[in-house]
Order: sequence, then structure tokens, then C-alpha cells
Amino acid sequence: MGSLATLFGLFWLVWILWVTVSKGLAAISPALFTQPTPPPPGIGGGLANAFLGSLEVNAIALLVGTPVGIGAGLWLAEYARRRVLGTVIRFLNDILLSAPSIVLGLFVYTLVVRPLGHFSALAGGLALALIVLPVVVRTTDEMLRLVPSTMREAALSLGVPQWKVITQILLRSARAGVVTGILLALARICGETAPLLFTALNNQYWNHNLFKPIATVPVVIFQFAMSPFDGWHALAWAGALVVTLFVFVLSLLSRLLLARSKVTHD
Repeated sequence: MGSLATLFGLFWLVWILWVTVSKGLAAISPALFTQPTPPPPGIGGGLANAFLGSLEVNAIALLVGTPVGIGAGLWLAEYARRRVLGTVIRFLNDILLSAPSIVLGLFVYTLVVRPLGHFSALAGGLALALIVLPVVVRTTDEMLRLVPSTMREAALSLGVPQWKVITQILLRSARAGVVTGILLALARICGETAPLLFTALNNQYWNHNLFKPIATVPVVIFQFAMSPFDGWHALAWAGALVVTLFVFVLSLLSRLLLARSKVTHD
């Protein structure tokens, strides 16, 4: 029964990948990476402005979520390991980890978009940062807790300050796992559409102002796929293929980092 369930799931996965690759490859061209999104009826054009917008929004999310997540994970692992407060925060972090992304988008919409009076790339990055944060917190906490206690005790017995023990010994030992968590968080936010619809919205043109609406690949895919124009449909498939390949590469990198870390520790 387990084998049948596995084959059933693999069948749909292979089918989805085959359709994405076959339809996406037909629309791959240099124009896809050099020209902005076309107006109706969707003749020509590319997704260059959407790729740039996704890069900017994801960069904001990582710049905001990664330092806070690593700091929170350090505190949980080293200062609140056996405290009740640490247990409560881990529980709340797990809730945030499983929260629907559209709820996080609505939260940022209420706190950022409405007071500013307009959508913006900054709001989109903050919404994605709320998705990055719990992933990095959980990964950092777990990786640091896997570091043997003897390393802490040996360093502290030599009179090394605790902050140096954490930053120069423990973080170095767990850096492969921490980086893996960051890569997994990036892979997760690459395809998020719902929070960006409420925060960054979209923009058909080039935009470098972080306080204005901006085009992103997931939102463009969503809007183009819902349109009646074949040209937009082709661009949507091409964008979906690029995002899929990017997530695949990030997943491979994360697995390679973990495998290398295990070999080093062994």
C-alpha cells in the first residue's frame, strides 16, 4: 500500500514537471530576460522587470528576516534552552511557520500598506520576511542544539566569554545548517504569490523605487495565466519553469551543504 501511494504521488509530480518543462521551454528566449512584460494582447516582451522585482523583494526579505532569525535562534538555543519562555516562543514560532502566507500578507497590508496609502516593494519584502523568519529561527535553533555540549564547556573552562563561544565556535560549527535554513527559506518565498498581491501588487514597467508597486515573477505568472492572451500564457509557463529550476538548484545546494557538514563532523 505504501508503494502504491508513493507511485501515485510520483506520477502527479512527474506529470506536473513534464508539463511545466515542455510548455516553458517553448517560451524560453533571450527576450525573456532582457525585455519587460508586454501590454495586451501580450505579443513579444519578456519578464525582465519581474525578475528584477523578485530579486529586490527577496533581498529585502532575507536582509530583514535572516539577522533577526539567527539572533532569535541563538537566544533560544543558548539562553532559553530549558526555560518556559523558550518553550513558549518555540511553540509560537511553529505556529508562524505553518501560518497561511495570505494571512501574513494581510497583516503587512494593515500595518504598512494602508498607512502609506499605496503598495510597495518594501511591503512585499516585509511580508516575505515573516515567512523567512520562522524557518531561520527553527533551523538555527536546531543546528546549535546539535553542537556537542563539550565544545561549550571546553571553551568556557578556558575563560572564553560566552559571546565569543557562540559567535566563533558554535556558529562556525553549525554554519552549514544555518546556511541551509536560509536557502530553504529563500526557496519557499520564491514562489509565494498571495502575500505579494496584498503588498507589492504589480507594475508593468521598470521600477527601482522600493516605495512603489513592483512586478514580481509569481504575481506576473498568476495574472498572465488568468488572461485570455496566448502570448501571456507562454510567458507564464516560462516564468514557472525558471522559478521551478531556481528552487530545484536551491534544494540541491541545501542538500549538498548538509551532506558536507555530516562528512566533516564524522
